Amino acid sequence: MPLSSILTKIYFHFMKVQQNQPLVAQKVLLLTIFLGAYSSLALAQTAEDSIKNTIEQLFAGMRTADSAQVRSTLASEVRLITVVNTSSLTHLQETSVDRFLQAVGSPHDEVWDERVQDYHIRVDDALATAWTPYRFYRGSTFSHCGVNAFQLYRGQQGWKIIQITDTRRKRGCAE
Repeated sequence: MPLSSILTKIYFHFMKVQQNQPLVAQKVLLLTIFLGAYSSLALAQTAEDSIKNTIEQLFAGMRTADSAQVRSTLASEVRLITVVNTSSLTHLQETSVDRFLQAVGSPHDEVWDERVQDYHIRVDDALATAWTPYRFYRGSTFSHCGVNAFQLYRGQQGWKIIQITDTRRKRGCAE
């Protein structure tokens, strides 16, 4: 039931109670109503918070080599694309989800630690874009930096990643 409907019902109940209750009871009831409504709104998670949480869950799964956790953040038809710059040309390289999940879940000597430096999130209804500059480490050793461009949608199970496009470079990386 929407919050506005609940508040409307409470208001009419309060008006009914107001006729039959002493002033102190009325004030307590009114204070309870407003505190309850305020705390519900204050605790509500914004779309941006939910999107950031989805992305953070992806990277937490990478750090712990938990391919199931990583998979839980991805839509069924997700695409993974890297913009590759070579000395002579730039091209796109797509990685299959299965290959990515296998790499994440396979034992490796160092933790894969992708450290997001900032989040730039834009939302329109059930579509979102997140631009996240990052630095990638294998264990404590710096590997590369770049930007992730996430596309997400909000479905019945919350925000899911539908595409990740990233860049990778070893030079010009901000600390």
